[in-house]
Amino acid sequence: MTEVIDLGEFGEAFRRDPHRVYAMLRKSGPVHRVRLPAPDAHHVTWLVVGYEEARSALTDPRLAKDGGKIGVTFLDEELIGKYLLAADPPQHTRLRGLISRTFTMRRVEELRPRVQRITDDLLDAMLPSGRADLVESLSYPLPITVIGELLGVPEMDRAEFRKLSTEAVAPTSSGTEYDAFVRLAEYLADLIEDKRCAGPSDDLLSDLIRTTAEDGDRLSPQELRGMAFILLVAGHETTVNLLTSGIHALLTHPDQLAALRADLTLLDGAIEEMLRYEGPVENGTFRFAAEHLEIAGTSVERGDPVMVGLTAADRDGHRFPAPDRFDIRRDTRGHLAFGHGIHYCLGAPLARLEARTAIRTLLERAPALTLDGPPGDWLPGMLMRGMRALPMRW
Repeated sequence: MTEVIDLGEFGEAFRRDPHRVYAMLRKSGPVHRVRLPAPDAHHVTWLVVGYEEARSALTDPRLAKDGGKIGVTFLDEELIGKYLLAADPPQHTRLRGLISRTFTMRRVEELRPRVQRITDDLLDAMLPSGRADLVESLSYPLPITVIGELLGVPEMDRAEFRKLSTEAVAPTSSGTEYDAFVRLAEYLADLIEDKRCAGPSDDLLSDLIRTTAEDGDRLSPQELRGMAFILLVAGHETTVNLLTSGIHALLTHPDQLAALRADLTLLDGAIEEMLRYEGPVENGTFRFAAEHLEIAGTSVERGDPVMVGLTAADRDGHRFPAPDRFDIRRDTRGHLAFGHGIHYCLGAPLARLEARTAIRTLLERAPALTLDGPPGDWLPGMLMRGMRALPMRW
């Protein structure tokens, strides 16, 4: 019988620095049977920690995202509706095709001046004080404002939405997770209905309500709710963590910060290294073996859950030499921070645009930027990787 490694036994050290645990696991193999830490300690899953194995698993059609194929239904799907991360072809192909008609690269590029304006306004408010929490002052308000405006979420609703979405993706308990999903489902249903009744508008959610494929296909009410959910949550939670962890990496590696300040043409490469070094998504959402298969010689039975370690894969020394070194000149091609294959993050271009704008502008306007104490707690759970606070001064 395969040994089950209880990740909860590593305690708070695992939440603060999971990389050491993943490195230890990799030494004995790329795939392990693990029990997740609280609040998900009832879950036992296969965990893929090797880069090549993770990359392969992300594109293996035998590993289904739709739990319905093995008779499993999750809370988010029951309350929110079917969405991209919980669908397989042909359903996934259809859903992605419909969203891709409206959420285009051109639309993202058109946001560039607005992203810059929001960044400037936030820094205008932040910098005179001389110190601030990066999360509250920049990392959170920038992406929630951008995605809120893009989708047409009223400004007065965004603070409440933040609390609900964070609890949904990094729950502190099963009870609070359930409540967050119930309230999110109710809010999104009301928002969509309001937009239906309001008439034509140019926001993305209104476009999704109206969009029609060549064959007349449209998103159902449940699919619209699921699409709004994944765009709103993934559209800001990941960017909050990218900005916070990225700035933290720079400030704790002064040689790399100095190199970037001296040559801002290194910024794009620096952002890719931030994604590799401390990506915003620690592990992909569950996949399920739709049939018996082997991963790196490990037998996985039909119905078994499989978690692909994105953070673990991006610290695999066989793919990225000296993986624990933060190096903004590193060749990061092939990192898995945004996933790989058909489930590659739809919002990656927007996240990169926001990161480039925010980090460049912050470094230009705060030349004496430094840490002002230890960071806040790391988010619970094994989905998102990010800090709740990052105190800074300048």
